[in-house]
Amino acid sequence: MTDFLLQFSPVTQALMATLFTWGLTAAGAALVFVTKSINRKLMDSMLGFAAGVMIAASFWSLLAPGIEMAEQLGFIPWLTAVIGFMGGGIFMRLTDTFLPHLHPGLSDDKSEGVKTSWQRSTLLVLAITLHNIPEGLAVGVAFGAVAADLPSATIGGAIALAIGIGIQNFPEGTAVSMPLRREGMTRWKSFLMGQASGMVEPVAGVLGALFVLRLQSILPYALCFAAGAMIFVVVEELIPESQRSYENIDLVTMATMIGFSVMMILDVALG
Repeated sequence: MTDFLLQFSPVTQALMATLFTWGLTAAGAALVFVTKSINRKLMDSMLGFAAGVMIAASFWSLLAPGIEMAEQLGFIPWLTAVIGFMGGGIFMRLTDTFLPHLHPGLSDDKSEGVKTSWQRSTLLVLAITLHNIPEGLAVGVAFGAVAADLPSATIGGAIALAIGIGIQNFPEGTAVSMPLRREGMTRWKSFLMGQASGMVEPVAGVLGALFVLRLQSILPYALCFAAGAMIFVVVEELIPESQRSYENIDLVTMATMIGFSVMMILDVALG
């Protein structure tokens, strides 16, 4: 896998990796062809697992390499990490404030962002799309960082990040398509809407890779920025959604720890 990817440019690598993550979003959305609903306990566990993956990826694949890279470039490591990390969180907070969206399982009056007359289905897709912006950006930045030829950025680490994000994209695709199917939408339309939430990842991935290739001096900030954006999504959306049903909290917590462990193993083994 590593040798295969190395024959392509970082931008192409980022595109291929984010097409993979988009594909797993589509695979999750495709569950509507098998069933009209999914067990709540299973769905919560899948979302908890996804949260664990994203937390681990934020540290092992983004923050830690970003801090190490800042030190190698002569920056103040802790200051670089704080500026990038908080910048990512603030960016997501602003996006969350202005982009109209509705989280699965909530009534129409609970929609967030600028008020619009858009359909409920569109708002549901935009909610998951909001998750996928930092994920695609993180993968693109990781592959772009490899081109800087610094020890802290490895092709194996970038691949591990793409695999981890792809795994956690599966339940996100399901989280969009299933509610739409339950509300009476056809299987095909529910699937198309569900997979559409992942379409932003290749775009964000390519833009992230291009950005850091042209401005390599900001690489540590970019890695920490992506980490901050992902942590915002986990704390503000994934964890609350996975623990909405109080009786499943213990199970979801263990699923989150398993997700963290899987991503940690991937990063340490491949990175």
